Amino acid sequence: MKNIVKGILIFGLAVMPAVLPASSFAQDNNQDNKQGVKQDVKDAGHSTKNAAKKTGHVVKKDTKKGLHKGAKKTGDAADKVEGKTKTQD
Repeated sequence: MKNIVKGILIFGLAVMPAVLPASSFAQDNNQDNKQGVKQDVKDAGHSTKNAAKKTGHVVKKDTKKGLHKGAKKTGDAADKVEGKTKTQD
């Protein structure tokens, strides 16, 4: 009798990890799950929008910075060459 109870206990403990997760998934409410997915999609859309705006601002700033730096270097080179060029008449 003791061996039978011990065997049932061991079997129950062995099967429990496989049965418990399945029973908890079966209790999910489908309506709540749909609302959760809908909100997740909305949150992802907002995050994507914010990331695109941030990237746009950085690109604008870096482009402006590079353009101004290039214009300054062009002006410096023009000033440097200005005294060296002479027209031959």
